[in-house]
Amino acid sequence: MGNVVVVGSQWGDEGKGKIVDWLSERADVVVRFQGGHNAGHTLVIDGVSYKLSLLPSGVVRPGKLGVIGNGVVLDPHALVSEIAKLAAQGVAVSPATLKIADNVSLILSVHRDLDALRENATTGTKIGTTKRGIGPAYEDKVGRRAIRLVDLADLSTLPAKIDRLLAHHNALRRGLGEPEVEAAVLYDELASVADQVLPFMDATWRILDQARREGRRILFEGAQGALLDIDHGTYPFVTSSNTVAGQAAAGAGIGPGALDYVLGITKAYTTRVGEGPFPTELKDAIGDFLGERGHEFGTVTGRKRRCGWFDAALVRQTVRTAGIDGIALTKLDVLDGLDELKICVGYRLDGRELDFLPAEQSAQARVEPVYETMAGWKETTKGARTWAELPAQAIKYVRHVEELIGAPVAMLSTSPEREDTILVADPFQS
Repeated sequence: MGNVVVVGSQWGDEGKGKIVDWLSERADVVVRFQGGHNAGHTLVIDGVSYKLSLLPSGVVRPGKLGVIGNGVVLDPHALVSEIAKLAAQGVAVSPATLKIADNVSLILSVHRDLDALRENATTGTKIGTTKRGIGPAYEDKVGRRAIRLVDLADLSTLPAKIDRLLAHHNALRRGLGEPEVEAAVLYDELASVADQVLPFMDATWRILDQARREGRRILFEGAQGALLDIDHGTYPFVTSSNTVAGQAAAGAGIGPGALDYVLGITKAYTTRVGEGPFPTELKDAIGDFLGERGHEFGTVTGRKRRCGWFDAALVRQTVRTAGIDGIALTKLDVLDGLDELKICVGYRLDGRELDFLPAEQSAQARVEPVYETMAGWKETTKGARTWAELPAQAIKYVRHVEELIGAPVAMLSTSPEREDTILVADPFQS
């Protein structure tokens, strides 16, 4: 029995919720290893929808242990709020079912303030952040001035740490024409939530090491998508953490040898929220069709997603940078009824042809997609649970995607319902 890492292979919103839920039912431990409460997904269990942003997917299932690893940045007030919302739906999250790394860095109000001030500025590059303070919190972590969860265990040590943090933030606020923040405000903010979050704190690296030694199945759950990776994504229009599978080890405190199989969640077309390059974007009736048929609105933000044709060149790139062993192809049914389908197989840039997306920002904005065209299908794929139920042309599309990206389809999703899934290879058994 192996351990599985789930990552998005595009710009996020690939349909990880359903697949992660399917896998979490088979896992013993589910770990969040990066990001914060800026990325969400919806789980539907027995007809009830659960919207999660920060908590690992396993918390909604009895008998599973959820872990928030050290690679996450944690807004303690958002955590308490999310736990309360689940409680209202009849799901009890307790220290027996959720463990949070003692060395996780915290998101504070100053981080949310700074995030919003930058994004709302009239000059500079708009990244398209969710304004939840994720980026500034990671900046403070790297700058070695972050407040960590373990710091709340001894409030007497907080004033000196808050002073160190505010020496940086108040200088930025002065430069932006904003009033300074009093140290007492942050102290009260943290002290007010300490007793609610400290019971979940633990040395999670030890828990995961023990689980591995006992042969328990561990599911590492990524947020966002590989194309939003701070190093390998479409920089600077990216998130503030590494979203590729390699981060699962560092962000959970476990060796890379524990990562047995990487499943890349891949939408049968392409979407993106916010700013940044999007070579296959469709600003026409087909783009509107994909958005409406696919219900392309963000779980956390409600923002409308940009839609376009499947970009095999980009997914092929993330298959390599994220070490993807197989993909879960989602939302195939959204393509039902289209006369023809296009797949991007490369790019043209200044008269040259490329089979990858270059790293330079202006080059990314200038590339033109090179398409292959395939016939569509009129029959429905919605709800199919075997290959025999799929139209022949839909199978051709799936097989060509496999060939172009260099990775096999391990799972094929044909509707939001978890049972409407064709399982080719069980990642836990691979």
